Amino acid sequence: MSTARTAAPLLGSAAPVASGRFTLPPLPYAPSALSPAVSAETLALHHGKHHQAYVDALNKAVAETPAARGKPLEALFASASTLPAAIRNNGGGHWNHSFYWESMAGPDRRGAPSKALSAAIERAFGGMEGLRTAFDEKGKGRFGSGWAWLILQDDGRLAVTSTPNQDNPLFDDADEKGVPLLTNDVWEHAYYLSFQNRRPDYLNAFWNAVNWSVVSERYATSADD
Repeated sequence: MSTARTAAPLLGSAAPVASGRFTLPPLPYAPSALSPAVSAETLALHHGKHHQAYVDALNKAVAETPAARGKPLEALFASASTLPAAIRNNGGGHWNHSFYWESMAGPDRRGAPSKALSAAIERAFGGMEGLRTAFDEKGKGRFGSGWAWLILQDDGRLAVTSTPNQDNPLFDDADEKGVPLLTNDVWEHAYYLSFQNRRPDYLNAFWNAVNWSVVSERYATSADD
């Protein structure tokens, strides 16, 4: 295996379309499909308002930065430390949210971890309960706003981490870099309508909506690099 791994491509719109603009990806499930982890009301606001705002601001920032035009976000993140703040923040916001939506699914499409992913989870965390505990601790421990992540490190092992604001583990200045496999949004707008200030309850509910089929595909694609 190589020492440099690449993220599996998003199913949504992390790369600009032919017009050179980024677009809001449609949700691959019904508004109520993620309940109770994410209510229909939260989903409509989070996707249609918050995520759309990141897309709009990103397009404006890229239009004002010739060197960034036409590049996929993953390429921009490789030099995140030198990006204009508007591209870093809104690019991260668009990519992270697209990844988050794809990390979940309705009851009929969630699947189960593949044998290969299950074995990797066993090696790194001692099993699924160990992963859940470690991942949720990262989410609970993130002060203010940010994200919890399951990542594949360059040494081939799984790890959990968290990032502030709209940063992610693909950024060149991330504290812990790796290929994202799963994320949970711990900004308050992701859960406040349903859970108020009970972030741990939201983190626990999230596991009932995880799309293990997609997470397994991400692992298979990245582990083979």
